[in-house]
Amino acid sequence: MKQAALYIVATPIGNLADIGQRAIEVLANVDLIAAEDTRHSRYLLQHYNIRTPAQSYHEHNEEQQTPKLIDKLLAGMSIALVSDAGTPLLSDPGYRLVRAAHEAGIAVIPVPGPCAAIAALSASGLPTDRYCFYGFPPAKTVARQHFFESLSKIDSTLVFYESSHRIVDSLYDMVAAFGEAREAVLARELTKTFETIRKAPLAELHTLVVESEQQRKGEFVLILAGSGSVKDENSTTVDVDQLLRILLQELPLSKASQVAAKITGMKKNQLYKIALEIQSI
Repeated sequence: MKQAALYIVATPIGNLADIGQRAIEVLANVDLIAAEDTRHSRYLLQHYNIRTPAQSYHEHNEEQQTPKLIDKLLAGMSIALVSDAGTPLLSDPGYRLVRAAHEAGIAVIPVPGPCAAIAALSASGLPTDRYCFYGFPPAKTVARQHFFESLSKIDSTLVFYESSHRIVDSLYDMVAAFGEAREAVLARELTKTFETIRKAPLAELHTLVVESEQQRKGEFVLILAGSGSVKDENSTTVDVDQLLRILLQELPLSKASQVAAKITGMKKNQLYKIALEIQSI
């Protein structure tokens, strides 16, 4: 274990029993643990009687700390990188350090384990053959709305993280961008006491978090079906572009968008934009 290397160690996302034996051994034997929040990681280390020194490495100090950690690695130390929960670098700090380690010729060794996005996806009941992970949506309303609109035509399953502070607003903006009927999954507090995994149309999930204070608490993974999964009443896939082309042959643009919205469950303003693009071709 005294090999000079940077270990990327996945830690539990809730249930402490989910850590692997290899992760415990690495954390116990490296020279230093670089932790997103040493106060948070202390509970895990104490639980497994791990006495390895730990220092903070987070988004506010990673630029300053990265060269210092690289110097330690070059001097022959072994370092484990951990985030507050789950697999480091997935919406967590660490990119600068891993990239710098590669550039310095230092071995980077993953110690795989829990990941909230993958755990939620595996239990979602949505297609897993193609998916896109987008981390946390923008915090500001307008940026978030544009962000979701830019993803509305992607036909892969979409995976997001969200906080309790913005879950209501994000679901509201998702309904506007993807349509009330878009199939989705809300996964909350995974592996913890009040774990919730709810599969329903977006509008229903929005209503759930609005009406239930309990369902607004904790950490969230939101998973959306891709655009290719939009279905009509006979459960056959709707080709939105083709539908609009047909409607535009018989109806004005606004009316065609309105009818398409009723058929697909998508928002009229979103369909209006698509129709405009079709007309301009």
